Amino acid sequence: MKRRRFLHDTTLLSVGSLALLRCKAASINGSGPIGIQLWSVRDAMAKDPKGTLKSLAEIGYDDVELAGYSEGKFYGMDPKTFKTLLNDLGLMTRSGHTKTGVMDPETKNTMVNNWEACVKDAAEVGNKSLVLAWIAEEERKDLDSYKRVCELLNKCGEVSKSYGIQMAYHNHDFEFDVFDDIVAYDYLLQNTDPDLVKFEMDHYWVRKAGADSIKLFEEHPGRFPYWHVKDMDDTPKAFFTEVGSGVIDWKAIFDKKQTSGMEYFYVEQDAFRDGVIPLNSVKQSHDYLVDMKLG
Repeated sequence: MKRRRFLHDTTLLSVGSLALLRCKAASINGSGPIGIQLWSVRDAMAKDPKGTLKSLAEIGYDDVELAGYSEGKFYGMDPKTFKTLLNDLGLMTRSGHTKTGVMDPETKNTMVNNWEACVKDAAEVGNKSLVLAWIAEEERKDLDSYKRVCELLNKCGEVSKSYGIQMAYHNHDFEFDVFDDIVAYDYLLQNTDPDLVKFEMDHYWVRKAGADSIKLFEEHPGRFPYWHVKDMDDTPKAFFTEVGSGVIDWKAIFDKKQTSGMEYFYVEQDAFRDGVIPLNSVKQSHDYLVDMKLG
């Protein structure tokens, strides 16, 4: 009995110490909990979701943005089981990625097939936002294509709002293509309801497209409550790299967080140089953000 009690107390102490360290980190960076988009560690999540989430918690991440939902399952787990796992690790999830389903209309729980079920599952695990993460090339051929995307975002945003979940759109670089002298990203911003649809700005892809994050903040204040913090290396290839080791001026961007309406942000790295272990890479990004003393 004494040994059991000792182990129980030790576990509580460990959890409490971890929580204390996280609170300290959040107060240091001044911009709330540091999150990570789980796409960054997708291979590890596919093999060992529990172990991978535990490693991320040990690094110091507090918030995980989901990218592994399919037909009612989060990384192979039902919403209740997955939420319990996160709670046990001291993690939360405030955001999750979704897809239109246009290219695969038979798949359930997408924006075009049984959307409300997706929203219910997201609400059960604690999500406060659902983000359209990608549109296929066939969905973005011209302005009429983007018009359909806007209509779908607005429609789905009405449903998600009824569950307390904000609909949002995540950019790559192709949204900065021009059709009939109109930038597609401008069209998305102008033709979605500002109350129903927000935007998750991926700063790497904005820069890759030759656009300017801060200028977009100033032109559309409050429309960018979610960010992907992803850096670009200083090479002709402009490859992905750890936050703080690339060419993006993160201090200048975070200084404009109020203009953007930023509520939370996620470290993300789409790919890694040969030989780099993703968990080591995302730890480097996390530690940089803590040390940067965001204000």
